Amino acid sequence: MSILQFPTPDTKVRQFTSRFQNSFLALVLMSVCPMSVVAQGIHVHRPAPEQTELTPDQDSLIQIVRDNTERFKNVTVAEGEGYALQFGCVSGPDSGAMGLHFINSALVGSGVIDATRPQAVIYEQLPNGHLQLIGADYLVLADTWNAKHQSPPELNGQLFHLFDTPNRFGLPAFYTLHVWAWKDNPNGAFVNWHPNVSCQNFAGRHP
Repeated sequence: MSILQFPTPDTKVRQFTSRFQNSFLALVLMSVCPMSVVAQGIHVHRPAPEQTELTPDQDSLIQIVRDNTERFKNVTVAEGEGYALQFGCVSGPDSGAMGLHFINSALVGSGVIDATRPQAVIYEQLPNGHLQLIGADYLVLADTWNAKHQSPPELNGQLFHLFDTPNRFGLPAFYTLHVWAWKDNPNGAFVNWHPNVSCQNFAGRHP
């Protein structure tokens, strides 16, 4: 399993990489127990509650994600394009889960938000071991983004969430936007947690 190595020499990105590696190694040591990681809560820049019906812009974003990640239904294709599993299976104590994040470190390091190129693709491991594509995640370091922008990132009018610092990962603050394009989320297509996603079939590895 590869460790994130960001290509940019930017100090914050190097710091992010180092802390990401340390956090990842700590999680490996926890492999004697089910590898479910409880993520830090969101404190600021929380988008408004999800609407029962998607706006045209929201519907368009979901379609963009589907069009540009459908090939990743085969996880080996994602891995061939630079995505690698990080942090095992991310789960919450009572909020469902986020699933398995396969992260493209080069895209994270770029600091660019492009709807057609998500920084992570998300899977859920099924009882038969198969990894099912369920969504995508856009991710950018807050300092990197804020240095060039006056407001938090958004896609098609959908505001990103902010994971502030300090957080349980020991990482710099970062913006993130989950898009549950391949598995309907009853709480909304852009919330962080999916109540119908589970980590119970993940045993610290994937086929």
